[in-house]
Amino acid sequence: MHAPGPTFERLLPPVADADIRSLAELLVDAVDSGAAVSFLAPLDPGVAERWWRESLAASPSRAIVLVARDAHGIAGTVQMQPAWAPNQPHRGEICKLIVDRRARGAGLGERLMHAIEEASREGGFRLLTLDAKEGGAAVQLYRKLGWQEVGTIPDFALDPDGQAKHGTVIFYKRLES
Repeated sequence: MHAPGPTFERLLPPVADADIRSLAELLVDAVDSGAAVSFLAPLDPGVAERWWRESLAASPSRAIVLVARDAHGIAGTVQMQPAWAPNQPHRGEICKLIVDRRARGAGLGERLMHAIEEASREGGFRLLTLDAKEGGAAVQLYRKLGWQEVGTIPDFALDPDGQAKHGTVIFYKRLES
């Protein structure tokens, strides 16, 4: 008998302290593995925890934060942040798709993306955008999932090592009603 696959849920405020800690561990794991998720290595767990607390507390009510849980805790997460501009109530940005190293290679990232697209559609969003590290595995994932590539911005950010710069690839996807 094998362990059941991950379950998916939307995190709603107030987010439990244990979930904040688990999200912080997930973020530290991502940075330690070289993922371009806005932070430099080594990422202090306290800094990661504070970022999650502040980020979740400041998220607009229409924001969507999904987590995938397995037998060991939170194995992955993805967010959709609504556009701030009053003339863009139909648009959101996908950010922080993170899958723990223990769960990579089993399609969890793809399943999280399908789930966030569906939750966004149900929330009334019709256009999503995102960016991904040029040359990274996420670029191939988004292409596979039907995201439209707009272009690449060179030297967009530093790699987690704080030394090398990388470009970012901009994508969008229209959601059907």
